[in-house]
Amino acid sequence: MPKVGIEPVRRKALVDAALKTIGHHGSLTVTMSEIAREAGVSAALAHHYFGSKDQLLIETIRSLLRQLRADAGAALSEAKTPRERISAVIRISFQADQFAPEVVAAWLAFYSEAQRSEEVRRLLALYARRLQSNLISGLKPLCGPADASRIADGAAAMIDGLYIRQSLKAAPLSFDASVALVEDYVTGQLQAVTTETIAPHPTPSPQAGGRADR
Repeated sequence: MPKVGIEPVRRKALVDAALKTIGHHGSLTVTMSEIAREAGVSAALAHHYFGSKDQLLIETIRSLLRQLRADAGAALSEAKTPRERISAVIRISFQADQFAPEVVAAWLAFYSEAQRSEEVRRLLALYARRLQSNLISGLKPLCGPADASRIADGAAAMIDGLYIRQSLKAAPLSFDASVALVEDYVTGQLQAVTTETIAPHPTPSPQAGGRADR
């Protein structure tokens, strides 16, 4: 009889192997046999646990999203100010395990698959909504709702764009450099909003025909 609790261990091993194999190939054209070999199990066992390669790929994306959500929750719980919340979200997006070359390659492969798979598209849209929501939660206390949404859009676009830049092995950016770029953008946008808000309005001159000369 199989050992109690072995199924979750093997399922996780297959998910980890799928992520690694996809990352190495740079696409989803991997086979169940290749993934199973990486996990050290038979292809038959892989099919037993997931049914098909598509189901394994969906579970791999869900695993990435669960890890991101858990990491973001832990980081946000330690943030003491709205600005610290923003920084926590940015840093989590570029933490070591999410920024590993094979993970970056896998994310890009999943984005490509989203053009064909409704379920993959739905899961990636969920990721985008969570990122946007987490950024806005820190931005709203620092500026108006409209500006918070606009700045969050820009920061999220930079995060996704830096992932694409990271895939260009001829011009990769480090963790710290990527974080710094997004931080600089957010800081500059918040300063611009603050400056605009507190800028004095011109005072009408007496020649303007106001109440003062009536």
